[in-house]
Amino acid sequence: MTASQNLPQSSAIRKSGVLVLNGYGIRVQVHAGHLLLHDGIADERRTIRLPRVNHGLKRLVMIGSDGFITLEALRWLADQDAAFVMLERDGSVLATTGPVRPSDARLRRAQALAIHSGDAQRIARELISQKLLGQEKVVREKLLDSESADEISNLRSQLANAETIPAVRLVEAQAGAVYWSAWRDLPISFPKNDMPRVPGHWRTFGTRQSPLSGSPRLAANPSGAMLNFLYGLLESEARLAAAALGLDPGLGMLHVDTPNRDSLACDLMEPVRPQVDAFLLDWITRQPLKREWFFERRDGNCRLIGSFATRLSETAPTWGRAVAPLAEWVARALWSSTSKAARKSVPATRLTQRHRSEARGEAYAPVTKPAPAPEKICRTCGVALKEGKIHCASCAGAEASKRMIEIARLGRVATHTPEAEALRSASRLRHAAALKAWQPSEHPNWLTESGYQEKIQPALRDFPVSAIASTLGISLPYATDIRAGRRRPHPRHWHALAQLVSLWPQEA
Repeated sequence: MTASQNLPQSSAIRKSGVLVLNGYGIRVQVHAGHLLLHDGIADERRTIRLPRVNHGLKRLVMIGSDGFITLEALRWLADQDAAFVMLERDGSVLATTGPVRPSDARLRRAQALAIHSGDAQRIARELISQKLLGQEKVVREKLLDSESADEISNLRSQLANAETIPAVRLVEAQAGAVYWSAWRDLPISFPKNDMPRVPGHWRTFGTRQSPLSGSPRLAANPSGAMLNFLYGLLESEARLAAAALGLDPGLGMLHVDTPNRDSLACDLMEPVRPQVDAFLLDWITRQPLKREWFFERRDGNCRLIGSFATRLSETAPTWGRAVAPLAEWVARALWSSTSKAARKSVPATRLTQRHRSEARGEAYAPVTKPAPAPEKICRTCGVALKEGKIHCASCAGAEASKRMIEIARLGRVATHTPEAEALRSASRLRHAAALKAWQPSEHPNWLTESGYQEKIQPALRDFPVSAIASTLGISLPYATDIRAGRRRPHPRHWHALAQLVSLWPQEA
């Protein structure tokens, strides 16, 4: 069944600026001036046609490598200032391309010589300092682990004395060990109906090192798989930011040179990682994860289902906005080491438009927009919910019954404690003394059972339950039954009730 969407999807693209393609046989090409996209699995295919005007596309994300994109389509994206990102299904970045900008050879030369000029050490210290500050905030405010937060803060203070890149890496590694140990026992919840199909090691965060690889790669549980995929999105945004500013994404300062890795992009993403962590932490502590969002390969590697990866990909603009000011700061730091003639100008702020704001006399304020909120699902069956609900209509009744049974059980336990027994004993003695002191002859002739039923009982309906309870010294449920006429109090109480409804002493 082929579905042709000529953008009721446009509203979703305008909201996030991201369009995600996944499945098999993906095709991206240009037809009659439109960007024509095909994706999907088997006979559940999707066809999308985007015009050159009013499409709202900022990022085209392709998950997987089964398909093709034409050179004409890449040119179409470049003309529209839209970026193309290709991700492996585990979140690894396969390719990125964005709007082409002119670069300055002097900036790249300064980048290449940063290790020798001392700029690399200064930049690395600042990036890791911001990363540790973010980790401290996550641990202190979200994990409520003040001891670990203080330890990370102490390690951060040691960065000022780290004069070499290896020394900076050592402090980062020590802080990372403390940081991730605070996550170890974090519970991961799933809907109750999914729990029989959830492996035991999926139910806690565990460690960042996968037992399959000894590193974060090849995650063995959903939380690790989600984090790897989000980091992949962040890395792609860091690559695009570096390239847009004329920097070489492959010439890093903190990360060592490794084949097939853009080290500068990895450097730039370090201070933003705690923001990604906080997003994931808010998700898994507030909402359960659905079992159907993940699948387990034969070696135990946990992967994301395409539709769920699509939802996570919508957060890409958030990480792009977070990394933009960092990339511009690195460009300015490198530019400061160029010749005096070059330093008279400064690198363009293409990502944040900071110079434009300052030229208008406006104070620069970073654009902050939270990542899309996670989908709310029923904690029992996993069906999608509206905001403010925790159970769907079909599960709410059963859950309420279970809660009432548990509350009743706790109530029975509470009523048989020594304290409760002592209170009941004192109450019985008090009522026995009051009953012994009561004299029926003191009541007027009209204050009989029929008098109570005809004069006092109807008048009680105009008085609050709390007034009846305080007058007689009884519980609110008992007072409610008295006002409703379901129970009739002992005759010794009729006098006090007659005074409450103003029938005493006028008719006495």
